[in-house]
Amino acid sequence: MARAAAVRPAAPATNFASRSVPRHLARGVIGVGLIVGAIALVPVAGPVALLAAPPALVAFRGCPTCWLIGLAQTISRGRLERQCDDGVCTLGKPRQEAEDPGPRSSRPGTHVRPGR
Repeated sequence: MARAAAVRPAAPATNFASRSVPRHLARGVIGVGLIVGAIALVPVAGPVALLAAPPALVAFRGCPTCWLIGLAQTISRGRLERQCDDGVCTLGKPRQEAEDPGPRSSRPGTHVRPGR
């Protein structure tokens, strides 16, 4: 007999966070510089200047909105945790476990609690 309480929905695998805030901000400066440069150089270099836009999307990991999401993830890493109890999920400070926190997941920011 399968236990319904043991089944947890998988968290989204997409993660836009960087290893550190300065690294993430550097990616943002590079992305903004490439976008501004691509647009500003169109009168001088013509449509060829727009070839700077794809590397900007790589620096942003998709788009400026993705970069902003990654910034929030990078800043909140280790400070916030999703907690689900009885089907209601909230975002809050990580719970302090007893001396033995039990096994941890391989993904940062997720914790496997005993009995769940």
